[in-house]
Amino acid sequence: MYSGTLTASMEDYLEAIFHIMKEKQAVRPKEIAKRLKVTNASVTGALRSLAEKKLINYAPYDVITLTREGRVAAKDVIRRHEVLRDFFVNVLAVDEKNADKAACQMEHSIPKIILERFIQFADFIELCPRAGSKWITGYGYSCDYGRIQDNCDECIERTLNEVKKRNLKGGAKTMEKISLRDLQPGQKCKVLSVKSDHEANKRIVEMGVTPGAVIEIERVAPLGDPIDIKVRGYHLSLRKDEVEDIEVESL
Repeated sequence: MYSGTLTASMEDYLEAIFHIMKEKQAVRPKEIAKRLKVTNASVTGALRSLAEKKLINYAPYDVITLTREGRVAAKDVIRRHEVLRDFFVNVLAVDEKNADKAACQMEHSIPKIILERFIQFADFIELCPRAGSKWITGYGYSCDYGRIQDNCDECIERTLNEVKKRNLKGGAKTMEKISLRDLQPGQKCKVLSVKSDHEANKRIVEMGVTPGAVIEIERVAPLGDPIDIKVRGYHLSLRKDEVEDIEVESL
């Protein structure tokens, strides 16, 4: 994480530069102005400030690139935005447009400890048998149609029956360890163990791939290497030999 001080505006510029670089590789001031809907003069002033902080490589009439420190700072802003947006959509049942707008407003000021609690709560809902997608759907329904308690007993009984059926049907199977490399894009899993003896795997653990964490498979390369995952708000690209040391259970 970048240790310096950045204004909300500077973070917006870093985020814009990162996304434009991802789309077009080369970034020019006019593209930033168009994306952020600001004047060219405002862009020039912001770029000079970011260059002084050594977050971008900038010279007039040349393309703009992020420095290594700038890339770290930009990814941190994007992570905050995505965590908030996903929480609003997946947990609070807010529509994507309003969720994205709210995330833009909150991403600049949310303390790290609060952000991590958002992630932990979302993971808890994913794993707890009393929660899950049906629980979220029920919450969304109550927001639209008011608080409904008439069928609470029925809902609790149905949940308990589902848990009992799941345990009877595949109690041993649900705890069967599989390798992360066996999953396909779109699938989610819970981390059971990570062999962190290798130096490369220590980086994985530091990024949040620890027992209990929920992982979503985003992309698998044609030959199975690398595998792109999302965990605790981070987007990671892991080599095939790295994922072999991560044991999970499918959700």
